Amino acid sequence: MHPNPAFRTEPREQNIAFAREQGFGMLAVATEDAPLISHVPFLLSEDGGLAELHLVRSNPIVGLLKQGPCAVRLAVQGPQGYISPDWYGVADQVPTWNYVAVHLVGELSLGAMEGLRDLLDRQSALFEERLLPKPPWTIAKMSPEVLDRMMRQIVPCVIRVDEIDGTWKLGQNKPAQARQGAADRLDASGLGQEPRLLAALMRGV
Repeated sequence: MHPNPAFRTEPREQNIAFAREQGFGMLAVATEDAPLISHVPFLLSEDGGLAELHLVRSNPIVGLLKQGPCAVRLAVQGPQGYISPDWYGVADQVPTWNYVAVHLVGELSLGAMEGLRDLLDRQSALFEERLLPKPPWTIAKMSPEVLDRMMRQIVPCVIRVDEIDGTWKLGQNKPAQARQGAADRLDASGLGQEPRLLAALMRGV
């Protein structure tokens, strides 16, 4: 996470809400060799104390978990983008990258297999709700044989979250007028939805 305290003033509740809304992150586990990383959807409890996810049985992280719980970091990425120094309207600036990221740090362990179906139901219900008015997809639409085969290939996991840390690098260290100017230019860059979302966050600080 960025060490500048100007980018780390958001309250714990805001970081939790952001991570819950995103619902997707990069799970990292340290090993003696290179870290193991998996990109996973997850559910986060309202108080931020518990994250639930599932992994494919063949995932090397699952092999580690069979030996016991592991220390992990789940990095949740938000809007991000390049900021040109020309956009500030202030002399002697340098290029930078603005972004939002929240990290959940804690202990990952295998969950109870009998809870796997409930986890899958809750995950699909959460994300299908965002697609309304499309009729929600449910596991009930799958044939029992295919569902049973799929569920044998994955395992539930839980993270006991001990620490939540967020970086909201949005130009807080720049004069308000310069930050607004950069947000306007970013918004007008035509680079897509993500820069527009980042610009909106820059205007809000």
